[in-house]
Formats: sequence, C-alpha cells, structure tokens
Amino acid sequence: QVQLVESGGGLVQAGGSLRLSCAASGRTFSSYGMGWFRQAPGKEREFVACISRRGVSTYYADSVKGRFTISRDNAKNTVYLQMNSLKPEDTAVYYCAAAAKNYGGSASRDYDYWGQGTQVTVSS
Repeated sequence: QVQLVESGGGLVQAGGSLRLSCAASGRTFSSYGMGWFRQAPGKEREFVACISRRGVSTYYADSVKGRFTISRDNAKNTVYLQMNSLKPEDTAVYYCAAAAKNYGGSASRDYDYWGQGTQVTVSS
C-alpha cells in the first residue's frame, strides 16, 4: 500500500508559480506510475499530468501543456508538479495519485492510491 501526502499549495497571483510536492510512503515508489489531478469547485476531477515509473515518459492535459512540468525523484519517493504562468482557472484542489503500473495515463479509474489534496488558489 502507498500513502501519498501533497504539499506546496497556496495563494498566488496570476502569472506566478508554485511547486507542488507529493511524498509517498513505502519502499516501492519506483514501481508506480504517478499522476496529478485537480478538482475545481462544482466541477469534476480532471487530469493534469502523469509520469512513468522512471520518469522517461510524461503526458499533460492540453490546458497545462507548456506551463506545468511533472517530475519525480525516486530516491526521495517524491513526485513534483512545477506550475508556471498560473491562471485563475487553475484554481482547484490538486491531488497526486499512484498507479500500480508503469504509466497511469489520464483516466482517474486507472489509479489505485490518492492523496488528500492541496489547495491552489490563483487570484486575478
């Protein structure tokens, strides 16, 4: 089993940056494909980005492509989401998730473990 804890959220002005971190428990972090999702008030949870076990492959939602970067450090059991050029529409609770396979993809149903989320608020 994997436990995930997100951090790094907060309030930022439009155009600013934030770096989210997701720390995973256990010694098998490198066995999981990792992803980031977000949920805005009144909306369904949506895919943001994902990364393969060794970090070789990444994939982004069109809405964040070119602004967000997902990365991982398997030695630290941590996955990151660097968010630049933030927009008010990026405001949401951000969740990290772990898939028990090389690459989780964009469907939330393919992920097995979820963190509690961290709030990101972008003011205009």
